[in-house]
Amino acid sequence: MYGWIWRHLPGPAIVRALTLLVVLAALVLLLFEVVFPAVAPLLPIDENTVGEGS
Repeated sequence: MYGWIWRHLPGPAIVRALTLLVVLAALVLLLFEVVFPAVAPLLPIDENTVGEGS
């Protein structure tokens, strides 16, 4: 998979590496700014499975 991506990027190796870094940075930014906040209310993060003794 990574070889396929590398072969389809334009330019010499340094341009490919810079393009790949920019795309990865944009993907991480998209995940942290859009996807994770949208999914956070659906996750049971605040529900504890260990509680007070009854």
